[in-house]
Amino acid sequence: MYTPPAFREDDPALLQAIINRARLSLLVSNGPAGVPLVTHLPLLCREGRVIGHLARANPHWRQMAPRALAIFQGVEGYISPSSYPSKAEHHRVVPTWNYEAVHAEGPVEIVEDPTRLREIVAALTDHHEAGRPSPWSVADAPADYLAAQLKGIVGVVLTIEKLSGKRKLSQNRSAADREGAAAALAASADLRDRALARAMREAAGHGA
Repeated sequence: MYTPPAFREDDPALLQAIINRARLSLLVSNGPAGVPLVTHLPLLCREGRVIGHLARANPHWRQMAPRALAIFQGVEGYISPSSYPSKAEHHRVVPTWNYEAVHAEGPVEIVEDPTRLREIVAALTDHHEAGRPSPWSVADAPADYLAAQLKGIVGVVLTIEKLSGKRKLSQNRSAADREGAAAALAASADLRDRALARAMREAAGHGA
């Protein structure tokens, strides 16, 4: 991941927060034909490991390289030059896209053991059900039905050896331009834009 110094993020707490908020992520590994193999899936990061599961019918797991990359996407959105106060001064501005991303790299293990596989599914389920009025649990499903469903998936466990973070939140712009862009996003009807505005203001607040 190309990460200029202004956008590099090394704070473990911030990186973990981005990972925790991520929804659908990417699992990427080198493919036998020289083209990366990519699977879109929810992933969970706990204690230095990334866990998830793939459909058994997905050929990715059978061709998985010894190392893989998990990609977590944070807030993101378009920044219009019209939101910069400097536009009215000199017009030397162009559009850009702000975003947060975290890459986790390391050796990967395929899990077929039913007990461990159930633990992976339970952990992912508990994470996404947390906060719901009536959270569903893996234990709610009949045992025979669950056992049959587990046969259709395989687990994946990536041990993190390298964590790279990028927060491109207009740190390379003047304070006035940063706030102008954040204000425009905050006024948007799109909740994703508002989330980006909050991230930009938080980054400016702690000097990022």
